[in-house]
Amino acid sequence: MSFQDRNYILGIPKLPARAMIFLVPFFLSFVMSGIVSFISTVKALGLTLMMVSPWISSWGLSWMIAFPTVLFVLPFARKLSLLFVKST
Repeated sequence: MSFQDRNYILGIPKLPARAMIFLVPFFLSFVMSGIVSFISTVKALGLTLMMVSPWISSWGLSWMIAFPTVLFVLPFARKLSLLFVKST
């Protein structure tokens, strides 16, 4: 196995294309919940080193709610969005 192999990333085998249905919501919810929880924590506690632990805790809880929510809501959001765009 070579790190140059297109079927591996960092020595780990790539997932099949059908995994995209879970990977996109996974990464989207991870980043968005992190940003939102960071802003909320900074607003509540101020931007200090003491806010790091509460932020990480808040992020974990937020992500546990955000990921299943995105999995559920994303198909509806796609259908709703299609109402606003021309079909090709």
